[in-house]
Amino acid sequence: MNKTADFSLLFVVFIWGVTFVMVQNALSFLDPFTFNAVRFFMAFVFLLIPYISTLHKKGKTWNKGLFIAGFHIGVWLFLGYGLQTIGLNYTTPAKTGFITGLSVVMVPVFSLLLLKHRLSRNTIIGVAAATIGLYLMTFADRSNLNIGDLLVFLCAISFAMQIITTARYAKTLPALPLTLIQVSTVSLLSFVSAFIFKENHSVIFSSEVMLQKEVWTALLVTAALATAFAFFAQTYFQAYTTPTRVALIFSMEPVFAALSSYILIGEKLTTASIIGCGFIFLGMIFAELPVKKKKPVTQEFS
Repeated sequence: MNKTADFSLLFVVFIWGVTFVMVQNALSFLDPFTFNAVRFFMAFVFLLIPYISTLHKKGKTWNKGLFIAGFHIGVWLFLGYGLQTIGLNYTTPAKTGFITGLSVVMVPVFSLLLLKHRLSRNTIIGVAAATIGLYLMTFADRSNLNIGDLLVFLCAISFAMQIITTARYAKTLPALPLTLIQVSTVSLLSFVSAFIFKENHSVIFSSEVMLQKEVWTALLVTAALATAFAFFAQTYFQAYTTPTRVALIFSMEPVFAALSSYILIGEKLTTASIIGCGFIFLGMIFAELPVKKKKPVTQEFS
């Protein structure tokens, strides 16, 4: 089951990485909150179909604890995707992928603060390396620093918290209902945010906008694969692995994002950005390496 979990989560990360460009194209027609509202509502419908079809085989699973857990995870997910989608309006897909990937280094840090887990030497070195990489990507060239980088950094914090909260609940609660509540929470909060922050409410669900190829294609792909399948897989398989192992797998997301940006839109990275990417990637990997325990010294008597 561990290998199945690893490969399934790796496929999820691949989907997330390659959809950055697709989402950015859709955002030229649709505002971020409306996009996320529709995307997660569609994902809810996609997940509701298999749940209803298997409902007769299951006992009563809905309770107050399940709703609280799903809402808790959903709030962090809403913040992560909201900040990331807005950030994509101001920064590039490849940079978004790498800064978002910094969340996998934050997981052990938040585990220390919230769960009282001690940080290993490798984790501290990994955090330092990733911080240097983030500096090189966003601060080394002042002309490249923008509000999008800050928004995506805050999104990385939110995603780190989503991993921790999912790990907290995944082992004790059923995956499909938990995912349903999670994605419906994101959809609801995104709908509310769209009406609050959108000045012209009449164009939020304009048929002219929704029928644009870039919009409906991005919504369909991200709703079915990058949301419904992806978060059900994460919720289900996190019951069979650890948050740090999930974090290590998720470190491949910026790699997939950079490769897809290069192949699909020919995005080029500066030398400083490439070096920064390398530091972040190495930091993410190094933070999850196991620490070798020293063997106790024994005395031999002759």
